[in-house]
Amino acid sequence: MNTYIVKGGDIERAWFVVDAEGQSLGRLATRIATVLRGKHKATYTPSMDLGDFVIVVNAEKVRVTGSKMEDKFYYRHSLYPGGQTAVSLSDMLKTHPERVIEHAVRGMLPKNRLGQEMYRKLKVYAGPEHPHQAQKPQTLDL
Repeated sequence: MNTYIVKGGDIERAWFVVDAEGQSLGRLATRIATVLRGKHKATYTPSMDLGDFVIVVNAEKVRVTGSKMEDKFYYRHSLYPGGQTAVSLSDMLKTHPERVIEHAVRGMLPKNRLGQEMYRKLKVYAGPEHPHQAQKPQTLDL
């Protein structure tokens, strides 16, 4: 019995498009992170980036449950005293809706160089159009 290890040249990457309209933010991010890591493939190896490219459209129409629109905040700090800034989910969806999905997915990826490579394969767009028609993306059913 030999364990099959994928070589770098044997990796085949597909392109998937996901429509975020009406999808729950957390469940959508979980499915996207799974595809970016490559865990949906039979040849999954934790130490290699085997994942596929994911294009997310209609990010502005993502859904959240409960009172998260008012209660969920995104924090950042300028590293100066008193430099902490908090932006609510509702404000973030109005100004930069793609960042909401990017932030949720990034938190589900590994916190190392491998995770950074996986994150680069995520393309998020606020509206229904995307410039990746040449890659002939398949629809990812959630």
